[in-house]
Amino acid sequence: MAKDRCDIYCFNEEKVNRIKPSIHTESIQAVTKTLKALADETRLKIVLALCQSDELCVCDVANIVECTVATASHHLRLLRNLDIASYRKDGKLAFYSLTDEHIKQLVVTMFKNDSSVTS
Repeated sequence: MAKDRCDIYCFNEEKVNRIKPSIHTESIQAVTKTLKALADETRLKIVLALCQSDELCVCDVANIVECTVATASHHLRLLRNLDIASYRKDGKLAFYSLTDEHIKQLVVTMFKNDSSVTS
């Protein structure tokens, strides 16, 4: 028998009634999409690079994360579609930046023991 579950059925109705309404499905789905995007190693590297600069050109992102421009562009497009990153065009160049300070805070917190990220 598993020891990681209750042996009897008992719950605290007051706690359940207080906590349950705060679990909003739409919010959970949005956060899940963001975390799934950050769960990809290349995308996390890109977001980490964007945390350390106001904006980066696609070709600079490709050089930083050591991938092709096409791969960087693909991942940046996905991040843009999830509203994690935004971009602006300047002639033939496309510059990306993080759309929300919360993403930066999340990533910096995840890497809090890595001084190269938090400095």
